[in-house]
Amino acid sequence: MNWARQIRRASREFGLSPDAFWRLSLKEWRALAGQPSGLSPLNRADLEALIGAYPDTAPEEAAP
Repeated sequence: MNWARQIRRASREFGLSPDAFWRLSLKEWRALAGQPSGLSPLNRADLEALIGAYPDTAPEEAAP
């Protein structure tokens, strides 16, 4: 998601400050911005791919 574009949109269309934008949950932003509800949730395979790409531990801390 292009956050800079979303913040500009929040400011122009909804009069939100950046601080107010960041306090919104993603669900609140989607409702406010009218994003389609047909977005599919993250499935297990996509989650596993993200976990592999962005592990919670630094490479030197990871178990062999």
